[in-house]
Amino acid sequence: MFLNIAGGIKVEDPSIDLAVLCALLSSYEDVPLPQSICFAGEIGLSGEIRAVNKIDQRIAEAEKLGFEKIIVSKYNQSVRQTRQKFNIEVVTMARVEEVYQYLF
Repeated sequence: MFLNIAGGIKVEDPSIDLAVLCALLSSYEDVPLPQSICFAGEIGLSGEIRAVNKIDQRIAEAEKLGFEKIIVSKYNQSVRQTRQKFNIEVVTMARVEEVYQYLF
């Protein structure tokens, strides 16, 4: 999948995949996503949500920015230990289908 980002922003981080996918699903369903949720995950060709690097820093930054919930890959090993460190709700999922059912 290719995405044209307005303004010519260059995105090299694959962890944006899950957020872009959820935005597309939101548009398809004509249901807005809650502003309190964010996403960090790479999407594989078969629909798996792959782990991304520096997940602890991503969760901490999402919390600082005021998000109440973050959806990440269940394959991020350190997420199990970091859940207790943050006040943000960390939701782990393995596949795109799970995210779709969770959001819609």
